[in-house]
Amino acid sequence: MRVVITGGAGFLGSHLSDRFLAEGHEVIVLDNLITGSTDNIVHLAGNDAFTFIKHNVSSYIYVDGPVDAVLHFASPASPNDYLEFPIPTLKVGSLGTLNTLGLAKAKGARYLLASTSEVYGDPQVNPQPESYWGHVNPIGPRGVYDEAKRFAEAMTMAYHRYHGMDTRIVRIFNTYGPRMRLNDGRVVPNFISQALRGEPLTVYGDGQQTRSFQYVSDLVDGVYRLLFSDEVLPVNIGNPVEMTVLDFARTVLDVTGSDSDIVFVQPEDSRVRDDPQVRRPDITKARELLGWQPQVMLREGLEKTIPYFRDCLQ
Repeated sequence: MRVVITGGAGFLGSHLSDRFLAEGHEVIVLDNLITGSTDNIVHLAGNDAFTFIKHNVSSYIYVDGPVDAVLHFASPASPNDYLEFPIPTLKVGSLGTLNTLGLAKAKGARYLLASTSEVYGDPQVNPQPESYWGHVNPIGPRGVYDEAKRFAEAMTMAYHRYHGMDTRIVRIFNTYGPRMRLNDGRVVPNFISQALRGEPLTVYGDGQQTRSFQYVSDLVDGVYRLLFSDEVLPVNIGNPVEMTVLDFARTVLDVTGSDSDIVFVQPEDSRVRDDPQVRRPDITKARELLGWQPQVMLREGLEKTIPYFRDCLQ
């Protein structure tokens, strides 16, 4: 297959590119590098099956030759990023989705949208099944990301229903691994970098809010299986093992061997306004339809991730 991956120089997109190339496919990456980095794909330079094009997919997209699949992974994806780039975040979820769907339609290609667990907002249902419509503040600071992804899902389904396009939607839950940015702002890079520096781990509130963490190879495997499945409606891909942020901080300290303290802070900025109090995927669909479930447990995943952050800090 000849596959286009938008956001392919980002954390998830670069690992996805690796998987498709390893499976023998040709990969074309489109990325404007607003949050991605060529460092994530430099190891692919010289691979005849790989092409990188610096391009903002919120503008018209042209790709020469046949395309068999388009995977739309371009978007700022952390609170730090989408609060710094609110308009580009809205644009890539709306115009970027429109343009990538247009490319797939013109090429007769299968289309896969990278959506997010944030479409569920601060959920009133736990765990969150795909049938849950969500609890989202459309005008809050996080709404630029949440609503961009909800709109992207609606547009993807409209193209499927109106144009008969072959589409897929993956709802991605918290994912971590090598190639995450130190300044990402999410809890995994925050805690690991603080622990490695010997700084206190800063826990917002009382730390009783919950998260679930999946290693990047599990996410990539779920996306790959979904693309080649027949499921049109959204599918959750995430780790259903839920833990408090405080317990996660303690786990990071244990795995890194850090003697850092844990401090509780009451943030006054908008990064955590409307922050979900619980987050856990119901992965029944993924298990039944894709034969997928996470394989990498948290400690193993952290042991694979921490050396990357240690190198970044040197």
